Amino acid sequence: MSIKLTKRIAAIVMDRGESSIRINPTAIAEAKKAITREDVRALIKNGSVYAIKEKKNLSLHGKELKKKRIAGRKRGYGRRKGTKNARSGTSLYPKKIRGQRRILKSLKNDKIIDNIVFKKYYKLTKGGSFPTKISLINHIKDSGIKINDELMEKLKHI
Repeated sequence: MSIKLTKRIAAIVMDRGESSIRINPTAIAEAKKAITREDVRALIKNGSVYAIKEKKNLSLHGKELKKKRIAGRKRGYGRRKGTKNARSGTSLYPKKIRGQRRILKSLKNDKIIDNIVFKKYYKLTKGGSFPTKISLINHIKDSGIKINDELMEKLKHI
C-alpha cells in the first residue's frame, strides 16, 4: 500500500505518535507491502520499523536536584512530609499477606491443617488479624495444631 499506512498502524501498535515512527531505509519496499497489523508487527520485530526514543523534558533546575538527590542530599528529616509507610511507595499489606498465605498453603500441602482450618485462617489473614508471619504461626500452635521446631524454622523463611 503506502508507507503512511504502515507508519499509522505502527504508531497504534507501539502506542506512540506517527512522527516518532521511523522506517529503516533498506526495508522501505517491505514496509510498502505491509497491509495488516500482523505484517507491521513482523516488521517491528525485525527492527525494520522502530520508534525513536521518547524525549523527556527536564528543566536545568530539575536536573540539578536529581543529581543532588542521587548523591543523597535533600532527603533529610526536614524535607519529609509523610510517614515512613506513606513514603515507601508500595503498600505494606500485599507483601505481608502474601507471606502469610504462603505459610497457610505450605501447612495445607503438608496436610498439617485441613481445608476447613485453612479457610478459617485464610479469612483471618485477609482481615488483617495477624501483624506478622510469626504471630500467625503462634496462633495456629495455640489452637492445638502441632508444629515441630524443624517445621517452625522452615515456615519462618517461606
